[in-house]
Amino acid sequence: MSTHSELPLLLTVNGEKREVPDCDVRATLLDVLRERLGLTGAKKGCDRGECGACTVHLDGRAVLSCLTLAASARGSEVTTVEGLAASDGTPHPMQEAFHTHDAFQCGFCTPGQLMSAIACVREGHAGSEAEIREWMSGNLCRCAAYPQIRAAVAEVAAVTAEGAEGEAR
Repeated sequence: MSTHSELPLLLTVNGEKREVPDCDVRATLLDVLRERLGLTGAKKGCDRGECGACTVHLDGRAVLSCLTLAASARGSEVTTVEGLAASDGTPHPMQEAFHTHDAFQCGFCTPGQLMSAIACVREGHAGSEAEIREWMSGNLCRCAAYPQIRAAVAEVAAVTAEGAEGEAR
């Protein structure tokens, strides 16, 4: 006899309704995304919330999916790195900037870096290199591509700010 409970889990993942009919109440969002939904972009690095490789957006906010119980995300919108590109396959501007600035080496941390970088810009934390460095400090890169990552974030922040100024006029 099982000593744990299961519950039906309904999420909107990358714009698509997804259901896990028998989700273990102890399962992390990361494990559900990777093992039950086949979305392996978010990585299991440290499994302790220290490296940022598992970062996804939950209702528009960057979260560490290894520390988030899947059950707490019921009814929420989850965006993973797989959901960043436009429906026609056009990469997200941050993905383009990472490519332009060579802001990845081995690629293991890249999905989490991208998700944090997008949140950094969207939430207004990209006003200076120091601010970007602080905001992105929760994402570790063993290959030390930090200068390139900061450059990519700064580029997208500048383009985003220019676009906002143009809209305000």
